[in-house]
Amino acid sequence: MLAIGLLLLVAACTALTVDVVRTAYGVKGDEATYVAMAFSVAYDGDLVYESRDIARLHEVYEGGPSGIFLKRGGGFGDGDGRLYFGKAYIYSVVAAPFVRIAGLNGMLLLHAALLAGIILAAYRFLAARSPRAVAICSALAFYGVSIVPLHAVYLGSEIFNVACVTFAYFCWCYKEVAPPRLDRWTSWLWRPQSDLVAAVLLGLATFSKPSHALLVGPCVLLAAGRWRLRHSALIAAVFVVVVASSFAINAVISGELNYQGGDRKIFYGEYPFEHPGATFDNRGTSMTTNDVDEEAWRVGFLSLMPRNLGYFLVGRHFGLLPFFFPGVVAIALFLAAGRERRPWQWSTLCFVALSVVVLSGTMPYTWSGGGGPAGNRYFLSIYPVLLFLMPPLASLVPAIVAWAGGAVFIAHILVNPFVAAKQPYLSPERGLLRALPVELTMVDDLPIALHSSRHRIAYGSDPELLLSMLDRNVHRSGALDLWVAGSSRTDIALRSGHCLSSMEVTLRSPVANRITVRFGGDEATTDLRPRVEARVLLEPSGVLVRGLWSYLLSVRTSAGFIPSLLAPGSRDDRFLGALIALKPHVERECAAR
Repeated sequence: MLAIGLLLLVAACTALTVDVVRTAYGVKGDEATYVAMAFSVAYDGDLVYESRDIARLHEVYEGGPSGIFLKRGGGFGDGDGRLYFGKAYIYSVVAAPFVRIAGLNGMLLLHAALLAGIILAAYRFLAARSPRAVAICSALAFYGVSIVPLHAVYLGSEIFNVACVTFAYFCWCYKEVAPPRLDRWTSWLWRPQSDLVAAVLLGLATFSKPSHALLVGPCVLLAAGRWRLRHSALIAAVFVVVVASSFAINAVISGELNYQGGDRKIFYGEYPFEHPGATFDNRGTSMTTNDVDEEAWRVGFLSLMPRNLGYFLVGRHFGLLPFFFPGVVAIALFLAAGRERRPWQWSTLCFVALSVVVLSGTMPYTWSGGGGPAGNRYFLSIYPVLLFLMPPLASLVPAIVAWAGGAVFIAHILVNPFVAAKQPYLSPERGLLRALPVELTMVDDLPIALHSSRHRIAYGSDPELLLSMLDRNVHRSGALDLWVAGSSRTDIALRSGHCLSSMEVTLRSPVANRITVRFGGDEATTDLRPRVEARVLLEPSGVLVRGLWSYLLSVRTSAGFIPSLLAPGSRDDRFLGALIALKPHVERECAAR
């Protein structure tokens, strides 16, 4: 308890004193909408977007809310014709009192309190069956060396969702592992009402992000399996009522049930009411989610599912292994626990797996949350459920393994979370993350998509290729040449409107160099002599996504040179390895190999 109190104190002091705008490098993606909503509730008492909202955001950020979602009000309630925010309101409503107290820093203060709360809940659950020292070390490891702390510096709903799910499962599961207590503060946890509290919290989380809907399943099934059918139905009913009521309130406010539906747009650069010529009608890009994409579902479940599940487990940018390593430890401990495994834990694991399958099947191109997040943003708030799979722990060994494994993958991310949050494409360039596969089914949602000068770079013309340079070890040099850095490896995600039968790669270097080229699973190594051109021909396998074929090109150099030291008069101080040029060959009829 002392450790959690100290953690809360340090986090709260940091949250209240940090310069949020400058330290966090301005507004990031969905933050614009959530911050604007929180400020509107805190200072105006409504969720209407008006001229004073854009003025307030300019005052805080000294610029516009880049990436804000707005929607025109629907046809009933008081929303007809007015502008509203195109995100779920629940997080911003909860954050509003903190904003009223401490401004923008109040949102970080809320996150600090929620982080301390979820670690306390994790500790109490684990301490019910394990020594206290083991429980606190395991609780801190479970959240501390996952990607969860990074999302605490995002001014968005992710940490709120994590807290809702953690507290819900604590309310449901604690009585399954702890002996009853009769004190007036905690005795309710052993009563049926605790299951209803869990249903309320899961309902709020589901309104905030519908991907949480299946998490109520284990609660309902456990009660039904114990022949408490009325209680089981009540849990389900409370959950449905909370979700339905939340959407109904959204309809009353904005005139539309779906906060992502109707006439909804995203705005960059210019915003309604920013100046007389900027209106909702003549600015912004339509971003409406009204209908089910049946084609995406068909492709997701029938074609891309095996590949996406593999990426979900070990993907470089969104994988379970690197970004949620303590959860992998929790699953392994559960599977090895023998008689300690409970039926409700089996159902919990099954519903987590089902949630993953549904996510990857229904959103095959954006199952990580979209917008190039660090780690899997959609799984982030499902992740806490894995904590409740943990069996009794007798030693610190599992916690040490979790700390070590999590740190090996993402310590370099957590050591400077504000930079990693603003520039998530930097983190996968380092450490063990580079050894993991690139998620080729969602190239346009990789973090590099946030770096316009390195994403979807047009190359050649017959056929045209789109290059996404996943690291800083490659540079353009003219129309068709690419410089690869010396003694390093570069990875390039390559997309083409044609299936490629082969790729011819031309290699040149002014120094002796061993070059290894890997393209779509085929690999070749060449020993280059100084200033002697070499060519390699590779036959790739790719994946077809939304009409484009995706491949991964990797080039490794063994040596390098500095042009300014090699050629008199040069001012190029880069450490370069080899100059490469690509010549794709098209296959008329092709299937993924």
